[in-house]
Amino acid sequence: MELQFFKDFDFTDFWYESTYSQRDYIEEFPDDEIITSVEEELGYKLPASYIELMRIQNGGLVEKDCFPTGEGTSWAHDHVAITGIMGIGRQKTYSICGELGSRFMIEKWGYPDDGIYICDCPSAGHDMILLDYSKCGKYGEPEVVHVDQEYDYKKTFLAKDFETFIKGLTTDDDFED
Repeated sequence: MELQFFKDFDFTDFWYESTYSQRDYIEEFPDDEIITSVEEELGYKLPASYIELMRIQNGGLVEKDCFPTGEGTSWAHDHVAITGIMGIGRQKTYSICGELGSRFMIEKWGYPDDGIYICDCPSAGHDMILLDYSKCGKYGEPEVVHVDQEYDYKKTFLAKDFETFIKGLTTDDDFED
């Protein structure tokens, strides 16, 4: 597969390999049929950069698990943290259409129905990372935002698109305690 978005990105030490990641996150590589089916179920066109990454590894825990913010959240004053990236599919607990996927967060936890929740956070459901389609429509290029349940579902802008979000992830070593 020829890469469009991540051809110059070094995935060394990006994914965190574990039995938990294999069991609850990593789906089989998505084909066009499952992608179309998931898009229809969720009501949004998935970003091409997200699809490309999921064709490299379809979900999983990450080593690079922090993203800088310009304002504080319930997690920290200068960054947010993620646990893993949800894959395209329905089989794993933490896939975007899985048991604890995007629709679950909207329907059971009351998160805003503005897009697709793609990353869970270490807070066990009290904050999530969203592909936010509220400005671009269901077929546009969504921004990536942090949604903070503890602050009345406040959105904090993270990145203009999914590719920028992934390339901006770093480790907590880059932040104060």
